[in-house]
Amino acid sequence: MTEWEKMQNYQIYDDFDADLFNRRVEAKKLFKEFNRTEDDEIERRQEIMRKLFKKVGERVWMEPNFMCEFGKNISIGDDVYINFGCTLLDCGQITIGNNTLLGPNVSAYSGNHSLDADERIAGALIPKPITIGNRVWIGGGSTILSGVTIGDDSVIGAGSVVTRDIPSGVVAAGNPCRVLRPITDKDKVGFKKV
Repeated sequence: MTEWEKMQNYQIYDDFDADLFNRRVEAKKLFKEFNRTEDDEIERRQEIMRKLFKKVGERVWMEPNFMCEFGKNISIGDDVYINFGCTLLDCGQITIGNNTLLGPNVSAYSGNHSLDADERIAGALIPKPITIGNRVWIGGGSTILSGVTIGDDSVIGAGSVVTRDIPSGVVAAGNPCRVLRPITDKDKVGFKKV
């Protein structure tokens, strides 16, 4: 089994593998090309995202400077907005649901190096998936760690470090991120699109 196959099966793999290095180089070429595009190059941006990601939905808008590790482990739903400076380290699958907003400088890290120094130096890395539900808003500067699922309709406060699962329909914030309260009808502000 190759190191890429181990990664896809969430097994410990050698992060220093030559094939993985080459896959990272290809992803960097694509995201650097994306970051050099202009806002009016919509079709070019879409073309690059289709090459870079495992799946990209309709009406996805991603601001530069975006960075990722492989790209091929990232799936993005429809009507998603990814603000400036997003970093997605996708050794594990990263899934972003429909109608989701990622604020500026949001990061998601889907892998952990071994805690043992000798194993870490040898390249041991453990991937775990990250799932961000539908209609989620991740506040600017937040970090999402490996193995985390954020439920539908939740809001993560700016600057949070999300270390464990967050249920649907709540406001959560902090370091470590914790649920503060449910989102209710009292949170409506009366906005209606005309």
